[in-house]
Amino acid sequence: MDVQRICLMFCLLLLAHCTFQQTTSSSKRKNGKKDNAAIEELKKQINDIVQELNLLKEQQALQTVCLRGIKILGKCFLADPVKKNFHAASDDCIAKGGSLSTPLTGDENDQLYSYVRQSIGPEEHVWLGVNDMVTDGQWVDQSGSNVRFKNWETEITLQPDGGRSQNCAILSTTANGKWFDENCRAEKASVCEFNIV
Repeated sequence: MDVQRICLMFCLLLLAHCTFQQTTSSSKRKNGKKDNAAIEELKKQINDIVQELNLLKEQQALQTVCLRGIKILGKCFLADPVKKNFHAASDDCIAKGGSLSTPLTGDENDQLYSYVRQSIGPEEHVWLGVNDMVTDGQWVDQSGSNVRFKNWETEITLQPDGGRSQNCAILSTTANGKWFDENCRAEKASVCEFNIV
């Protein structure tokens, strides 16, 4: 009889132990799911904070550019008097978070011309973000879109006149902001533009 009681007690203890383990592992799974959800939420919050921080850094950088350069019609322009070929000048602007200047209106072209005269000099030419490298005669901006505003010098030299050898555009301060086509390997100063909100 004592052996039966001991077996019964052992079975009850074994049953209680198994029940306890199932309950614990079940609650661990539930807590594990809750923990995973909490971890995913924290990751999302961290990503949101990082994106917001990057946006603030970008805005601060643009403010610095605007302080060193000039603000014209929703853009900041920053002159670089160092003469480089078109591709190097373009790469430098992209590395700074902008692009080579591309006036969209006559007023913007006039203001860019004035800024270049004051910041680089009255007898300089600067690269524009305009070229016809892909199709001769089809002038596009750096995104590949057709250029709608053009300010070619057409009275004296009938620009653009370089054909396949002159596929990049410059703004000339000696010609009052008129555009000329130029060999892309020539070395000119440049102005980077940065869109601001």
